[in-house]
Amino acid sequence: MGKKFHILSFLFRLAAGLLLLAVLLCAAGVGAAAARPLTVLMYHHIVADDGPVNGMTVTARRFEADMRWLKEAGYTTVLPRELAAGLPLPEKAVLVTFDDGYASNYQYAFPVLQSLNMKAAIAVVGRLVDADDPLYLTWDMCREMDRSGLVEIGSHSYDLHNLDADRRGLFVQGGPNGIQRLENETEDAYHQRVDADLLHSIQDIQDHLDRPVTFLAYPFGVTEPWADSFLRAHFALTLTTREDRCDPADGLYDLPRLAVTMDRSARDCFSLKTNILLFIKEFKP
Repeated sequence: MGKKFHILSFLFRLAAGLLLLAVLLCAAGVGAAAARPLTVLMYHHIVADDGPVNGMTVTARRFEADMRWLKEAGYTTVLPRELAAGLPLPEKAVLVTFDDGYASNYQYAFPVLQSLNMKAAIAVVGRLVDADDPLYLTWDMCREMDRSGLVEIGSHSYDLHNLDADRRGLFVQGGPNGIQRLENETEDAYHQRVDADLLHSIQDIQDHLDRPVTFLAYPFGVTEPWADSFLRAHFALTLTTREDRCDPADGLYDLPRLAVTMDRSARDCFSLKTNILLFIKEFKP
């Protein structure tokens, strides 16, 4: 009985020690993830407070609350061109981004940024801006925001966002989506198609804003190895939809972002729960 007790006691102490080690390693990992110096937040469309919401929208009241929380919590907003210039990061840096170029970014977000003196980056789909569609930004809106110094306009492609009648701008399971290669497409044909579109986007923005284009937000967050050399030659920074924090010292390409929704506020993106989930995600197959 004594021998059995000692064995069980040893096994219990061993299990407790392993559990403690696991907790310490987890805490260290979570702490390391939280210590990465830059968080990139991702928004899309903003709607009126009584408007319908989904996983890609937030209300005007929520966006303002998000920005006020960031300001009061001591976070400083930065722009892609500041990262590209290698300017030192503030102690609590955050890059606020919008994809697609909805007019609501001007209607609802821009006044909040002005009142709080905060910055944001907007990646526009060139074809939609050129179309003067009331749902999307106009070049006059883009110019006004750009000239404020608070907003940087970047590329979300010119016409690679599945805008045909069948797909209606939506992600299609199995693809291709965004800059992905087509089935049986040769590399030369790929470059002729995709490079031409992205060059069109760059030239369009430069012609209207008279400013270099610093960044691309991948349509649907989908990357493509065949595009890497072109992207590095024409953009200083690229943004994905992969969830994580980042360190610009490791490079400015394929930066991860955290999506802000009605179910996850900007404040939630900095919570311990989010840090733990990001840490666990790193170990998932």
